[in-house]
Amino acid sequence: MKTLKQSILVLLCLALFIACKDNKNTTPSTATQAETPSTERTGQAFIKDDESKPTVLSIAIGSKDHTTLVAAVQAAQLENALVNAGPLMVFAPTNEAFKALPEGTVENLLKPENKEALANILKYHVTPGNYSKDFLKKFKKLGQANNGYVKVEVVDGEPIIGGAKIIASISAGNGIVHVIDKVLLPPSE
Repeated sequence: MKTLKQSILVLLCLALFIACKDNKNTTPSTATQAETPSTERTGQAFIKDDESKPTVLSIAIGSKDHTTLVAAVQAAQLENALVNAGPLMVFAPTNEAFKALPEGTVENLLKPENKEALANILKYHVTPGNYSKDFLKKFKKLGQANNGYVKVEVVDGEPIIGGAKIIASISAGNGIVHVIDKVLLPPSE
Protein backbone atom coordinates (compact mmCIF):
# COMPACT_ATOMS: atom_id res chain seq x y z
CA MET A 1 0.00 0.00 0.00
CA LYS A 2 2.84 2.38 0.90
CA THR A 3 4.50 1.74 -2.47
CA LEU A 4 1.24 2.48 -4.32
CA LYS A 5 0.85 5.83 -2.53
CA GLN A 6 4.46 6.74 -3.33
CA SER A 7 3.95 5.82 -6.98
CA ILE A 8 0.82 7.97 -7.22
CA LEU A 9 2.63 10.87 -5.55
CA VAL A 10 5.54 10.58 -8.00
CA LEU A 11 3.12 10.49 -10.97
CA LEU A 12 1.26 13.55 -9.69
CA CYS A 13 4.50 15.48 -9.21
CA LEU A 14 5.66 14.47 -12.69
CA ALA A 15 2.33 15.54 -14.23
CA LEU A 16 2.52 18.87 -12.40
CA PHE A 17 6.09 19.39 -13.54
CA ILE A 18 5.16 18.69 -17.18
CA ALA A 19 2.12 20.96 -16.98
CA CYS A 20 4.22 23.81 -15.57
CA LYS A 21 6.86 23.26 -18.23
CA ASP A 22 4.22 23.46 -21.00
CA ASN A 23 2.71 26.67 -19.56
CA LYS A 24 6.13 28.25 -19.49
CA ASN A 25 6.01 28.68 -23.26
CA THR A 26 2.62 30.46 -23.26
CA THR A 27 3.27 32.99 -20.48
CA PRO A 28 5.59 35.96 -21.06
CA SER A 29 8.65 35.83 -18.88
CA THR A 30 9.16 38.20 -15.99
CA ALA A 31 12.11 39.73 -17.81
CA THR A 32 9.92 40.55 -20.81
CA GLN A 33 7.26 42.09 -18.59
CA ALA A 34 9.83 44.20 -16.77
CA GLU A 35 11.16 45.57 -20.06
CA THR A 36 7.85 47.26 -20.81
CA PRO A 37 7.13 49.49 -17.82
CA SER A 38 3.51 50.41 -17.26
CA THR A 39 2.48 54.04 -17.16
CA GLU A 40 -0.73 53.02 -15.43
CA ARG A 41 -0.90 53.87 -11.73
CA THR A 42 -1.74 50.90 -9.55
CA GLY A 43 -2.95 50.21 -6.05
CA GLN A 44 -6.17 50.33 -4.06
CA ALA A 45 -6.93 53.91 -5.05
CA PHE A 46 -7.34 52.90 -8.67
CA ILE A 47 -9.86 50.09 -8.15
CA LYS A 48 -13.42 50.99 -9.16
CA ASP A 49 -15.86 50.35 -6.31
CA ASP A 50 -19.43 51.58 -6.52
CA GLU A 51 -20.75 49.52 -3.60
CA SER A 52 -18.69 50.41 -0.52
CA LYS A 53 -19.02 53.59 1.48
CA PRO A 54 -16.74 56.21 -0.16
CA THR A 55 -13.21 56.59 1.19
CA VAL A 56 -11.76 59.92 2.25
CA LEU A 57 -10.12 60.10 -1.19
CA SER A 58 -13.39 59.35 -3.02
CA ILE A 59 -15.12 62.11 -1.08
CA ALA A 60 -12.45 64.64 -2.08
CA ILE A 61 -12.51 63.50 -5.72
CA GLY A 62 -16.29 63.89 -5.80
CA SER A 63 -16.22 67.42 -4.40
CA LYS A 64 -16.14 70.45 -6.71
CA ASP A 65 -14.69 72.43 -3.77
CA HIS A 66 -11.59 70.20 -3.48
CA THR A 67 -10.17 70.04 -7.01
CA THR A 68 -6.94 71.72 -5.92
CA LEU A 69 -6.51 69.28 -3.04
CA VAL A 70 -7.12 66.32 -5.35
CA ALA A 71 -4.59 67.67 -7.88
CA ALA A 72 -2.04 68.00 -5.07
CA VAL A 73 -2.71 64.46 -3.78
CA GLN A 74 -2.24 63.13 -7.32
CA ALA A 75 0.96 65.13 -7.88
CA ALA A 76 2.37 63.77 -4.61
CA GLN A 77 1.14 60.26 -5.53
CA LEU A 78 -0.57 59.77 -2.17
CA GLU A 79 -3.83 58.30 -3.48
CA ASN A 80 -3.18 54.81 -2.13
CA ALA A 81 -2.42 56.14 1.36
CA LEU A 82 -5.85 57.79 1.50
CA VAL A 83 -7.80 54.63 0.71
CA ASN A 84 -6.20 52.32 3.28
CA ALA A 85 -8.31 50.83 6.05
CA GLY A 86 -7.61 53.72 8.41
CA PRO A 87 -9.32 55.10 10.25
CA LEU A 88 -8.07 58.37 8.84
CA MET A 89 -9.08 61.87 9.72
CA VAL A 90 -8.39 64.22 6.83
CA PHE A 91 -8.50 67.99 7.20
CA ALA A 92 -9.41 68.98 3.65
CA PRO A 93 -8.78 72.60 2.64
CA THR A 94 -11.17 74.01 0.07
CA ASN A 95 -10.11 75.51 -3.25
CA GLU A 96 -10.64 78.93 -1.65
CA ALA A 97 -8.20 78.01 1.13
CA PHE A 98 -5.55 77.19 -1.47
CA LYS A 99 -6.25 80.50 -3.30
CA ALA A 100 -5.46 82.35 -0.05
CA LEU A 101 -1.83 81.13 -0.19
CA PRO A 102 0.72 83.52 -1.69
CA GLU A 103 0.52 83.67 -5.48
CA GLY A 104 2.43 80.88 -7.21
CA THR A 105 2.70 78.69 -4.10
CA VAL A 106 0.37 75.93 -5.34
CA GLU A 107 1.83 75.92 -8.85
CA ASN A 108 5.35 75.68 -7.44
CA LEU A 109 4.43 72.80 -5.10
CA LEU A 110 2.82 70.86 -7.96
CA LYS A 111 6.13 70.70 -9.85
CA PRO A 112 7.69 67.19 -9.87
CA GLU A 113 10.86 68.40 -8.16
CA ASN A 114 8.77 69.55 -5.16
CA LYS A 115 6.91 66.24 -4.73
CA GLU A 116 8.52 65.52 -1.33
CA ALA A 117 7.67 68.96 0.11
CA LEU A 118 4.12 68.68 -1.22
CA ALA A 119 3.72 65.20 0.30
CA ASN A 120 4.94 66.55 3.66
CA ILE A 121 2.34 69.33 3.59
CA LEU A 122 -0.45 66.96 2.58
CA LYS A 123 0.48 64.43 5.26
CA TYR A 124 0.25 67.29 7.77
CA HIS A 125 -3.49 67.30 6.95
CA VAL A 126 -3.98 63.64 7.97
CA THR A 127 -4.36 62.20 11.47
CA PRO A 128 -4.92 58.57 12.43
CA GLY A 129 -8.38 58.26 13.97
CA ASN A 130 -11.99 59.11 13.32
CA TYR A 131 -12.98 61.91 15.66
CA SER A 132 -16.07 64.06 15.41
CA LYS A 133 -15.79 67.83 15.42
CA ASP A 134 -17.05 67.93 19.02
CA PHE A 135 -14.63 65.23 20.18
CA LEU A 136 -11.70 67.24 18.74
CA LYS A 137 -12.36 69.86 21.43
CA LYS A 138 -10.77 67.47 23.96
CA PHE A 139 -7.32 67.66 22.33
CA LYS A 140 -4.53 70.20 22.65
CA LYS A 141 -2.63 68.80 19.67
CA LEU A 142 -2.93 66.01 17.12
CA GLY A 143 -0.19 63.77 15.77
CA GLN A 144 -0.11 64.06 11.99
CA ALA A 145 0.90 61.53 9.33
CA ASN A 146 4.10 63.51 8.59
CA ASN A 147 5.23 62.87 12.21
CA GLY A 148 4.45 66.47 13.17
CA TYR A 149 1.82 67.88 15.49
CA VAL A 150 -0.93 70.37 14.82
CA LYS A 151 -2.31 72.58 17.58
CA VAL A 152 -5.98 72.31 18.55
CA GLU A 153 -7.72 75.26 20.20
CA VAL A 154 -11.32 75.87 21.16
CA VAL A 155 -12.56 79.32 20.16
CA ASP A 156 -16.19 80.29 20.82
CA GLY A 157 -16.99 76.63 21.44
CA GLU A 158 -15.57 75.51 18.08
CA PRO A 159 -12.39 73.44 17.52
CA ILE A 160 -9.74 75.31 15.54
CA ILE A 161 -7.14 73.03 13.95
CA GLY A 162 -3.84 74.77 13.27
CA GLY A 163 -5.73 78.03 12.83
CA ALA A 164 -8.32 76.50 10.48
CA LYS A 165 -12.04 76.35 11.17
CA ILE A 166 -13.95 73.16 10.41
CA ILE A 167 -16.80 74.15 8.08
CA ALA A 168 -18.20 70.66 7.41
CA SER A 169 -17.60 67.03 8.37
CA ILE A 170 -18.30 64.03 6.13
CA SER A 171 -18.16 60.44 7.33
CA ALA A 172 -16.16 58.08 5.11
CA GLY A 173 -15.74 54.34 4.85
CA ASN A 174 -12.21 54.63 6.23
CA GLY A 175 -12.55 57.64 8.51
CA ILE A 176 -13.82 61.19 8.30
CA VAL A 177 -13.19 64.29 6.20
CA HIS A 178 -13.25 67.61 8.02
CA VAL A 179 -13.52 70.41 5.46
CA ILE A 180 -11.40 73.36 6.61
CA ASP A 181 -11.08 76.98 5.53
CA LYS A 182 -7.27 77.18 5.60
CA VAL A 183 -4.28 75.19 4.34
CA LEU A 184 -2.28 73.79 7.24
CA LEU A 185 1.44 74.40 6.86
CA PRO A 186 3.84 72.34 8.97
CA PRO A 187 6.18 74.42 11.15
CA SER A 188 9.55 74.92 9.49
CA GLU A 189 12.37 73.18 11.26
